[in-house]
Amino acid sequence: MKATVIIPNLNGAGWLRDSIESIWAQTEQDFELIVVDNGSRDESLEIARSYRGRDRYTLIENAENTGFSHAVNQGIAIARGEYVALFNNDAFAEPDWLAQLIQTAEADPRIFAVSSLMLRYFEPELADDAGDYVTLLGFACKRGDGLKASRYQKPCRVFSACGGAALYRKSILDKIGVFDELFFAYYEDVDLSWRANNFGYQNVYCPTAKCRHICGATTGAVRYNPFKSIQSGRNSILLPYKNMPAAMLVVNFLPLALGYLLKVVMFRLRGFGGDYAKGFAEAKVALPKVHKPKFHWRNLPNYLWCEGSMIAGLLRYIVYRVQRALKIT
Repeated sequence: MKATVIIPNLNGAGWLRDSIESIWAQTEQDFELIVVDNGSRDESLEIARSYRGRDRYTLIENAENTGFSHAVNQGIAIARGEYVALFNNDAFAEPDWLAQLIQTAEADPRIFAVSSLMLRYFEPELADDAGDYVTLLGFACKRGDGLKASRYQKPCRVFSACGGAALYRKSILDKIGVFDELFFAYYEDVDLSWRANNFGYQNVYCPTAKCRHICGATTGAVRYNPFKSIQSGRNSILLPYKNMPAAMLVVNFLPLALGYLLKVVMFRLRGFGGDYAKGFAEAKVALPKVHKPKFHWRNLPNYLWCEGSMIAGLLRYIVYRVQRALKIT
């Protein structure tokens, strides 16, 4: 089987059926679909159940919300496809979305992940995500968020694929591991892509693999809320700690510290300072549980590529903030 598509669902009654139907309508039909329900309390669980008995369909039901990472890992554990595609329950794929992702991945066996062009559902002329990047300040950012999608029509290597609509090569997942369940939600996809970068694999962006996305529909956080603020506070600590070798942490200590200070100010101004601080407290508890990959000299070029990418990411972020301030799309 060529691919396994995994849709994690939590209370997605308003959009799950259309999301699933957009997957069944793909031009590439050599795939199976796994929906992982994370303790939904609305009609979306019945929607997911209504597809039982359909060929190539599996439903996993969890009694409670186990987090994004755990849910998709359940799907990956039983996936039969050569590739695993993750797809948000509030995303809607163009008919050739899966075919385009697979075609891109098959161009080079070193490609681990392929990121889609995610378009804003209500403003499809604007990008929601065109691959993710990380800055030297430790910020994980969506490339192209709120800018014209026409700016992002060229394929390229990116730091991270956005897990909301991305394809992963399963043979590499088997080598480097799956999603870290310490990242309950948010940044788990960046963590996985960063790990792949450190091992010398590549994450790329495919502009012809398109879908529309209702951003924040599941968590209720288009920008921020208490849940997202806590997750951001915790995972923004875990992300660089886990993926930067000790020497990189030392070299980057000052810009990372500045980044955290800026985030503290930003969250306080938005009324979520206490929640962000709670995330820091949770990070302190989680740090001893982090499985930090061992440093290998053979990976030095890969670490240096990540460092260079984060420097470039800082410049990209500054330009982006100027564009947003000037209302340039």
